[in-house]
Amino acid sequence: MLPLVLAGGAAAFHVAYSDDGEMIVFSGNANPELAGEIASMLGVGLGNITVARFADGEVNVQVHDNVRGKDVYIIQPTCSPVNEHLMELLLMVSTMRRASAERITCVIPYYGYARQDRKMTARVPISAADVARLLESMGVDRVIAVDLHCGQIQGFFGPRVPVDNLAAGVVGVKYFAGKELVNPVVISPDAGGVYRAKQFREGLNITSPAMDAGLAMIIKQRPKAGQIERMDLVGSVEGADCVIVDDMIDTAGTLCQAAEHLKTNGARKVYAFASHGLFSGPASDRIARSVLEEVVVTNTVPLKAAAKTNEKIVQLSVAPLVAETIKRVHLRQSVSDLFRDKRGKGVQF
Repeated sequence: MLPLVLAGGAAAFHVAYSDDGEMIVFSGNANPELAGEIASMLGVGLGNITVARFADGEVNVQVHDNVRGKDVYIIQPTCSPVNEHLMELLLMVSTMRRASAERITCVIPYYGYARQDRKMTARVPISAADVARLLESMGVDRVIAVDLHCGQIQGFFGPRVPVDNLAAGVVGVKYFAGKELVNPVVISPDAGGVYRAKQFREGLNITSPAMDAGLAMIIKQRPKAGQIERMDLVGSVEGADCVIVDDMIDTAGTLCQAAEHLKTNGARKVYAFASHGLFSGPASDRIARSVLEEVVVTNTVPLKAAAKTNEKIVQLSVAPLVAETIKRVHLRQSVSDLFRDKRGKGVQF
């Protein structure tokens, strides 16, 4: 079950911790705002690093702080432009390794290339595994991620590189538990997301037992990637406030179609929660014109300009969750205890 310990507000996450001379936190250019928020909660400043470009566009990394013998934490989601931010991350890891850092932990709030996690057709890469190999070859010691597209990506790293996959759902649970939802039903937009939706529903029911949230699923038939031929609903949403739970929103085409399908089947209101709000292309415009009441995402990825001005899009912070995880990793404490309720029960993420 999702925890009560992380459902108590930002103050519950606060890390009363100061630098002991062994930890140093760096950020690339992908999401410096989130990195600064995490560092502030840890009680440390961001390390001094230059991640710039040569005239021809090559990434130029220079670390200005001494990292010899220190535990280094690099905060860098590999969001758009994915290749640019991935190359920054790889070169930052390489630089820290060559500068004799004791241990290097990559904090990747959004893990790019995660959607190709297996061979669905002939002659395609398993990109999620290839990115893991690249990070390992550069010398990373540990990875902290938020809501990987699928849990098996943890296994793409070797046993010498442990991966902590944090569930941003605990942040969404607190937000929706504070809303006056009528007959709430948590919706999985596909079969692969049922476990995530089930965790979210359990979290709602623990945090607000009076909700007694239900669970339903949409089955999609795709002729090819990015297109949906048919949707079928498994479960009842008649007169219900629905919360669609997913790991990411890209162009929002599927999300808006799913919301329309739920409305057609009698849903009272439709909300959505996703860990990563990519909002590529026409996503923001589609959401603005859709039947969705609200689309809630976290700040693992910076909001694009169009999304910032969209009144239907709400962004929550995962900085307290990530900061507490970094503190526990650094002090060799349990991370799984973050996701347990007061009775000690919980789900291992």
